[in-house]
Amino acid sequence: MDRLASRDIADLLRNAGVPVTLQRLEIARVLLPRPVHMTAEQILTEVRQTVPETSRATVYNTLKLFREKKLVKELIIDADRVVFDSNTAPHYHLYDVNTGKVTDVSADELTVVGVPQLPPGIELEEVDVIIRVRGKQD
Repeated sequence: MDRLASRDIADLLRNAGVPVTLQRLEIARVLLPRPVHMTAEQILTEVRQTVPETSRATVYNTLKLFREKKLVKELIIDADRVVFDSNTAPHYHLYDVNTGKVTDVSADELTVVGVPQLPPGIELEEVDVIIRVRGKQD
C-alpha cells in the first residue's frame, strides 16, 4: 500500500469494524500505509509527534484491537521483543539478531511442508516462521 489519505485510513478502519478516533487514526497512519514492523514503543513515539497526548495504554489497546480485526499481525520475536506487522498477507520473516531488523520473506520463497497432528477439537490458526540471522563473524 502506498501512503493512504486520512479519509482512506478512516474508511479502512470503519470497514474493519473499528470505531474511528483521532488516536486510532494516527496509529493506523503510522502502521497501515506501507509494510512495517514496529514495536509498540516505536509506534507511540511516532504517534506522539502529531498527537502528543496519546497514552501508552491507548497504543497498546489499539494494537490489540487492530490485531483482533486482522489489520496487523503480532510477531513475538523473542521474550523481550514484540513487533506489529502491517502486512497481513501470508509471508514469513527474516530477523537480524544483531540489528533487530525484521524483513518480510515472500511465501513463494519458502515452503512449509505439513503440519503436526493436532489434538481433537483444535484447529490450526496460522503458522509463523521467523528465520534468525546474524552478520558473519570474520
